[in-house]
Amino acid sequence: MIDVRKLRMLAELERLGTIAAVADELHLTAPGVSMQLAAFEKELGIQLTQRQGRRVVLTPAGRVLAAHGHGILDRISIAELELAALRAGAVGHYAVSAFPSAARTFVADACRHIVHSDGSALELHLTTAEPEAALDSLSSGAVDLAVIHSYSNVPRDIPHDLATHAIGVEPVWLAVRDPEQPTGTGPSSRLEDYGDVPWIVPTDGYTCFDMVERACGLAGFRPRIVAQSMDFSVQLELVAAGLGVALIPELTVETIPEGVTLLRPTDPIERNILLAARAPRYSDPGIQNLAEIIEKSAAARLAERRQRLR
Repeated sequence: MIDVRKLRMLAELERLGTIAAVADELHLTAPGVSMQLAAFEKELGIQLTQRQGRRVVLTPAGRVLAAHGHGILDRISIAELELAALRAGAVGHYAVSAFPSAARTFVADACRHIVHSDGSALELHLTTAEPEAALDSLSSGAVDLAVIHSYSNVPRDIPHDLATHAIGVEPVWLAVRDPEQPTGTGPSSRLEDYGDVPWIVPTDGYTCFDMVERACGLAGFRPRIVAQSMDFSVQLELVAAGLGVALIPELTVETIPEGVTLLRPTDPIERNILLAARAPRYSDPGIQNLAEIIEKSAAARLAERRQRLR
């Protein structure tokens, strides 16, 4: 195998022209460089240098090998730069999954930051998925990082091979139509006051549905369901149409339809936002950097929502 250190000496001799210049460049002594080049010739079994007056010059074989040396050393330099970037988490290709309202808000903000950051070469492949599917994709290795949620009244089981990190909390609002309050003294934030009212809920089989069913159950009734949709904007419009009431996570609220009021339930419900990755991969610098960007974007977006909806 070719000794890269000696190959560099040969390439530098071709570039600089003298043994003394090579020694200065590499912080060595001239006799040391000469000895290393002589050893290199012996190792390869071919003459690489020859005397020309008082100078040492390259033979035709030496020039060919030196040309290869320049190319190899350039690639090593590039590899070293990329290695430094990898260690800093500034480069790499990562597959990310996020639930829809996260993808539309703070994950999109994080992508915007990455795209416009001069010091980042992170590449993302983003998919949207509900937490159940996202966790399956993590376990199978289809994605590297997932943005998931867990409701305060519906704890989520995390597979033992995955690690999670909480990055934010958002409230869940009770959406009601203004003229149709169950009491005559203004909007009620008590879920038990809506036991006889029709309900608009997420699609059965998802945690969001379980959240509504559990909240109503704790309030002493089973919701009378008249519509189901995983699109919370649709739910809000159906509330505005007078079809029923709904429980709406804060990040899903883009606009509040006319005639709809959002109330914080007396017994608060919260949606916890988490980042999840396979446990061994959480130490990857790129994932750590990406997680930090997403966490900062989530904090900023949640703070903005608190100002807008309160």
